[in-house]
Amino acid sequence: MSGILPLVIVIVMLCFWLRSKRRAKRAEGVAAEIGAGLLPAERQNTDRAGPDPEAEAVLAALSRGDWLPASQALTAAGTDWERRSYLVGIVAGRAADDDTWLRAWEAARPGDPDAAVVHASAKVSLAWQIRGGAWAKDTSAERFAGFHRVLNEAREDFDRATSLAHPDDPTPYLLQLPLYMGLSAPHEALHQLWGQITARAPYHYEAHWRALQYWSAKWCGSAELARDFAARAAATAPRGSLLTMFPLVSWYEHNDDEAPEEAYGWPEMAALIEAALADVAAARPDHPRIAEVRHLLAYCLTKQGRHEAALEQFRLVDGYVEALPWRYYSDPAKVYCAVRGVALQGAAASRLAG
Repeated sequence: MSGILPLVIVIVMLCFWLRSKRRAKRAEGVAAEIGAGLLPAERQNTDRAGPDPEAEAVLAALSRGDWLPASQALTAAGTDWERRSYLVGIVAGRAADDDTWLRAWEAARPGDPDAAVVHASAKVSLAWQIRGGAWAKDTSAERFAGFHRVLNEAREDFDRATSLAHPDDPTPYLLQLPLYMGLSAPHEALHQLWGQITARAPYHYEAHWRALQYWSAKWCGSAELARDFAARAAATAPRGSLLTMFPLVSWYEHNDDEAPEEAYGWPEMAALIEAALADVAAARPDHPRIAEVRHLLAYCLTKQGRHEAALEQFRLVDGYVEALPWRYYSDPAKVYCAVRGVALQGAAASRLAG
């Protein structure tokens, strides 16, 4: 008997191992089936959060030196201030790399408010390029000197842009927020600028995004100031404005690195995620920032263990990774696909168990 017992134990262990292996293989098959059509890391666009054919067409024209489609797109945006600031940001980012076409635009149409706001915003984008993305302690004095010099030049450009803009247009005001952040403007100055913005667009998503960065601990505020700012925005905003996302953004920015795995399941976090999901469901489908919101929701839902719900968000943004949280990593596509893989495996396991 004493010789049989170890053999029985070995056989039982082998059975468990074989069953576990078969189960893992089935899970891999189900995950592959669920994930059919999702793109690998090398096919993820690292410049956009989601598809935007108009923006891509504008950028393609700019690469040929043709500024007219950019002008037409800004004119077509009209008083859709969310769309307008989004397009200005995209066009200005390209101008920071090469402004030959912008100078041609300004020469052809002196006093054009669209060209003026693009020029001012491009100057800020250029300043941030000079600074680089390193921590302050790792940024050279020369870079900081160039950064501050160009930001101060941008002040005059924004003065001109605001003088030319339509009185109701918040764009030349809200695009100054990264300038104020970079120059560490005092809180009172930020409050004055914020008053100009919210008088024109009280629930503007990009404005709140940029202001939250200013109020965060890594720039001009603190975790408490950022949390309070985000909570006020979410409490007063109408459904569909996407502003209920900001308490979640603030929490991620200040806590994700140190938070335990179970943090995303805490009642307060679950409530923030539910509020953001409801906001996304109520938002207009063509909101220029909805893809950015979906990316963070996909991450949070995966961390929460709600893998099927996470995959719903991943499918709607797949192919694009220029968004929080992926943009904080040196290889955003790799991290995106890794987290998406966790959601796929989790969803497969749930289906097998069910």
